[in-house]
Amino acid sequence: TRRSSDLSFPVVNMAGTEAKKLPSVPESLIKRRKAFAAMKANRIKKTVALKKLRKSKRKLIYKRAESYHKEYRQMYRREIRMFRMARKAGNYYVPAQPKLAFVIRIRGINGVSPKVRKVLQLLRLRQIGRAH
Repeated sequence: TRRSSDLSFPVVNMAGTEAKKLPSVPESLIKRRKAFAAMKANRIKKTVALKKLRKSKRKLIYKRAESYHKEYRQMYRREIRMFRMARKAGNYYVPAQPKLAFVIRIRGINGVSPKVRKVLQLLRLRQIGRAH
């Protein structure tokens, strides 16, 4: 079986001799196919590069998560150890509490209950948009 791209027609000049063979596929189509093949190769290169990049990022993310897990497990074990040591010595252990709070006032004073109003006063949040 022959494809249309394999066929070519001989050109016969006036003397009856064969001059050149013209391709049966137009040149514009050949150019388009070449351009499409180049784009496809480029796309494949890009996807392979992206896959490699993603794989390396995934490894990095996994290592980071592993280190976080290790750190939190150590903190948890330390807390338990401190509780046990304090109990053994007949004392109490009070775990540390977070020491920082960043508060931004986003509402006005209207419709705010007195307790909440007092808390806002204590936090020095008397104006909207104020932060401490």
